[in-house]
Order: sequence, then structure tokens, then C-alpha cells
Amino acid sequence: MSVKSYVDVAGNATDNPLLSAGHNIPFDRIESAHVVDAVRSALAYARARLDRLKSGGGHSYEDVIQELDDLVEWPSRVFGLVRHLNGVMNSPASRSAYNLVLPEYMSFMAGLTTDSEVWTVIKRFAASRAAADLSPIRRRNLDKIVDEFRRGGADLPDEQRRHAEALRVELAQLSTKFSENVLDSTNAYALVLTDQHDLAGLPEGVRRRAKADAAAHGVEGWRFTLQAPSYLPFMKYSERRERRRELHEAFFSVAQSEPHDNRPLVREILAKRRELANLLGYRNFADMQLEDRMMRSGDKAVAFEQELARRTRPYFERENIELAEFARTALGLEDFQAWDLTFTTERIRRARFDFDDEALRPYFPLDGVLKGLFALVETLFGVRISPTDDLAKWHPDVQTYAVFHEDGTYLGSCYADWFPRESKRAGAWMNGLVTGGPLDGGAGFEPHVGIIAANFTPPDGAEQPLLTHDEVGTVFHEFGHLLHHIMARVEVRSRSSLNVPWDFIELPSQIMENWTWEREALDLFARHYQTGETIPDDLFERLEGSRTFLEAGAQMRQLSFGTADLALHVDYDPASGEDPLAVAQAVMESLAYRPEFAQGRRMAAFSHVFAGGYAAGYYSYKWSEVLEADAFSRFKAEGIFNPVTGREFADTILSKGDSQDADVMFRAFMGRDPDVDALILRNLGPAPEAAA
Repeated sequence: MSVKSYVDVAGNATDNPLLSAGHNIPFDRIESAHVVDAVRSALAYARARLDRLKSGGGHSYEDVIQELDDLVEWPSRVFGLVRHLNGVMNSPASRSAYNLVLPEYMSFMAGLTTDSEVWTVIKRFAASRAAADLSPIRRRNLDKIVDEFRRGGADLPDEQRRHAEALRVELAQLSTKFSENVLDSTNAYALVLTDQHDLAGLPEGVRRRAKADAAAHGVEGWRFTLQAPSYLPFMKYSERRERRRELHEAFFSVAQSEPHDNRPLVREILAKRRELANLLGYRNFADMQLEDRMMRSGDKAVAFEQELARRTRPYFERENIELAEFARTALGLEDFQAWDLTFTTERIRRARFDFDDEALRPYFPLDGVLKGLFALVETLFGVRISPTDDLAKWHPDVQTYAVFHEDGTYLGSCYADWFPRESKRAGAWMNGLVTGGPLDGGAGFEPHVGIIAANFTPPDGAEQPLLTHDEVGTVFHEFGHLLHHIMARVEVRSRSSLNVPWDFIELPSQIMENWTWEREALDLFARHYQTGETIPDDLFERLEGSRTFLEAGAQMRQLSFGTADLALHVDYDPASGEDPLAVAQAVMESLAYRPEFAQGRRMAAFSHVFAGGYAAGYYSYKWSEVLEADAFSRFKAEGIFNPVTGREFADTILSKGDSQDADVMFRAFMGRDPDVDALILRNLGPAPEAAA
């Protein structure tokens, strides 16, 4: 007989570590074999409580809305842990288990908003006198749930409700397959070089890492992959144009051939999204997605992208002239191509500023960056982060931290998983694994648990990991998300933490990146890993000068992806027979350096939109950038280390979750609505005419 080592949410003993209800998650004991039993057990628990909710009187907030929130929380937590582990420790066994329970979980979640009995109970309570007397946050939660049920199809006839539920399950399965194809296709490619001449231009650190990677895979020479820490330095520094072309073509061909071809999935996902939106009474999927976000509709999001592109274009055209002229005269590239763009950008940056990203690496040891970041957030927001060995890990590389408020209150814990593995998905992200609700009696909150993941350049042997400035920005960005999660103090769990409009969620993360450009802040953590010296003045001036250099091109690239995303979810008709990648390409051509530089085919690997939360919402990055550029202007005016301003940002934004409308929270901090000019001025500088 097995020992019952854990206690689940109902207080029952269990030997399944995934069902442990504690704050300290036993990651070191969770195996793929635990997944199916854990998810099914959590769903059974939720169904039993749901039956009681439907059969009960339902006269109080606690009996209806609180009960609904609580019964959803447990399977959401268990499945969230499964999804997290499948993303960071992917294996055939984990993938098989995940895909087995995914439709079961999604069917339950989608079925809630199409359950006529639950809807009847909610409507009855919403019309009662008890609902009229609710506190503001409870009233907001009730209204949001009513809206969610209506938008989910609760008022549809039975057959249509069941169809809406089925579509949601199918979309979840398709998105999972899309993500798996991207991972497998990315891992399937490697460029192995055996000739020293093919390494021309590559810094010593890049060569060393490629050599170590080749040895780890049992091959001779130098191994380059499509993972960002390998791909980007090669495209930036390699003087071997044909090799750049080879890697570039591989990167933009990810998930476009069997057995990992996502192109049919893109069409099918778009078709089912549109079908779902039409079924629920919306003109298109974008309108359905954005109705409860700051932008409100697909047309308004399109208008925002178009206006920002219009204002960016004069800067962009000026940059394009400079790039083409430099490529021709300095590099001899009469036939300037897409695989030359990153290389040319780096060379003109060096010529203009004598600046090389690699020169900054020695000043950004990961441990030093984290210490500086922790000191900054303690000064600004009154949050103390301490390393801890008390938390179990899913991989030895994972770092663990305990987070405290300045008054000593334990806020929760954080896991940081920084380096790439073939079992780990690409990119960088933050997930809230556990959202702590209020303790019984209202005396504080349960701890929150969050995870930060990235794919940084791994350490070289005994040398500690040294980051690029971009990677430092990613650390600060993802930690901003973590603060938003772990500082939440909202008495209703479903309105807490990251449960905010998707076009507001990037404000707390993107604003943190600003401190990585400020001299005073850099001196906290940017110190040479051998000498301890801060960044020399001349190197900092070159870094600072490079901030807006060719930024219009970077901004236009983001706008091209956001505009293509909206085009596919607003205007594109999947029944037309048009190739969605061709539609994306056509949209992006007008926003690219040259039409052939457009990246429409990259949509086949665009996990943000087809396997993440950014469908019809990729514009959110630029909209949130408007919010954070404007909000940071207050820090610039009042002091970037001003604890009064920092505490106010924490009180009005970080701790509030979704307890108020996003525009209300922004006005509470800034005293007015957002100003797009803040982004234009910071990213692009004076208008080209004025500069001339």
C-alpha cells in the first residue's frame, strides 16, 4: 500500500504530488504518470461541487458566485501545473498525458458557460436583493461572470451551446498541436560548421558556445540552432553571407513542412475561431476577443495600429535610406537581402556608435543583474526577494525565491528557469501557478506562486552566465509580470493577479525595462564580472545613443505582426480559399523595408497568436508600450528611485488586479488618459523634419 504523502484541496490524503494543495509544490516528485489521475480527480471534485451549486437554493454570494469561483480554481490549478511542466520538461510521455486530458479539461471549462442550469442559478441570484447589496468588488465579479456566460453562449439554444463548447475544445487541441509542431520543427534543424572560415566575424564567446553545443550532441565542429541564443548572434555577426542565408531560410521555414507543418492548422484555427465568434453573435473573432479589453473592438485596434504606423513611417523611411546606403557603400551589398538586415544593422550600429552588444556582456552577470533588480524593487515597491532552497524544482538549473512585503508579510514564491533545453519551449514568459485568495476571517492572503522562464545564452563551462543588454531587459520585463501577480491584494481571487484585460497586462512588465536604460539604475547591477567596475561612461553613452537607433524599423516590425494578426481575425474569410499566410504576407509588405522582407510565412510558427493568448491581440504590446512610456514619464519627473511614486504605482496598478477598469487604474496613477506622444518621443525622438 502506498503512503498518502499529500493533502488535496478537500483535505483528503493522496499519494499524487500534483494534487498537493500546499503552497510548496513538490515538483521533484511529479511524473507524467501522475497527470491523468490528477486532472480527472480535480475535475471530479469540481463536478461534485457544481452539482451542489445547481441543486442548492443559491440565495447568497457565497453559495453561488464564490462557490463557482472556488470549484473552478482547483482544476485550473492542477491543469495549469500540467501545462507548465509540459512546456518546460516536454517528453513523449508528458505530451501524451497532456493531450489525453486536454479535451477533458477544456470540455469542462467550456461547458460551464453553456450549462443552462448553472446559468439559471446565476441569473436568479443576479436579480435578487442580495446581489443589489454587494460590495463593489463582489458586484464587479458578479457582473463579469454574467457577461462571461452571455459571451460564452449561455443564452443560445441547446444545440448551438453544445457546438460552441465543442469548438472551444477543438481549438485548444489545435493550439496544442501547433505549439508541439513549432518545438519539434525548431529542434529538428541544426547548422553544423566544420570549416574555420565559416566562423568569420563571430565573437569568441559565440564560437565557444557553438563548439560546446556540437560536443554535447556528439558532432565535430560548431553547432548553430534556431534557438534565439544561437540564431540571433549568428545573424548579427557572421560575415559568411551564404551561411546567414541558410540559417535565415531555416528560421523562416519552421513548421512549414511535414511532419511538423502548421499551415493547415493555421487555416483550421482561423476557421473555427470565426465560426465560434459568428455563433456567439459577433461579426468576427477580434470583436469577440476585444469586447472586454481596453480597445473594445477589432476596428478600434486596427485604427490604433494604422495611426501608429502612419506616425512611424517618416522615421522608418529615413532609416531605410541609411541602411541601403550603408549596405552598398560600406559592406558592398548591392543586392541587399533579408538575411543581410540584422548583420547590416549591427555593422552600422558599430560604425555610428562604436557599440557592440558583446562588449556589454561582461557587465551583466546574471547573479549581479538579479541582485540589482531585487534592490530596485525593494526601494520602489517595498518588496524583498530572497533566494531559498526550501522549494522543490523540476530541473537543477531552476532558481527559487521567497518574496516578502517590507512589513514582513510573506507574499509568495518564485521559480526562475533561464536557459534553453530541447525539452523546453522557446521564448520568455511568466506564469502564475497559484493565485492566493483571502484567508478565512480576512486576515491576509494565501501566498501566490509564479514562474519566470527564458532561453538565455547558457554559461560557458565554469564561467557564470553573462547576458546581453536585451536579455537584461527580458529579466526586468518578466519580473514586472511577476510583481503584478505576487503583489495582488484583491479579495476576490478571480479578479486578482493577472486576470486583467490582455491589452493592459504588459504595462507592469514593459515599464520595468525602462530602468535598464538609466545610468543610476545600471550602476546598481551592471558591474564587470571580473573587476567589479561599472560600465565606462563612453560605453554607456554609446548604449544610450543606440536606444532610438533604427528603432522605427523595430517598431514597424511589431506593427506588421500586430496588423497581420488583426487582418486574419477581422477581414480574412477562411471560406474564401485564400492562403492565410499569403494574406499576412500582403499585409506585412507595406510595413516592411522591402516587400520581400515581409515575414508572413513566420505565421506558421507564431505561437503568440495560434498557441498563446494573443489571438487578435498582438497589438497589445504596442498599446501597452504607450501606457508604460507615459507612466514612466512620471518616474522620470519625480525620480526613478522615488519610493513615493513607486508605492503609488504598486497601490494603483500592481496590487489591484482586475478590481477596477484598466483605464480607471491608469488615470488613478497618471491623473489623465494615455498619451501616444510619450511612445513616439521616447522610441523615435524628434520628427525627422525637425531633426533635419
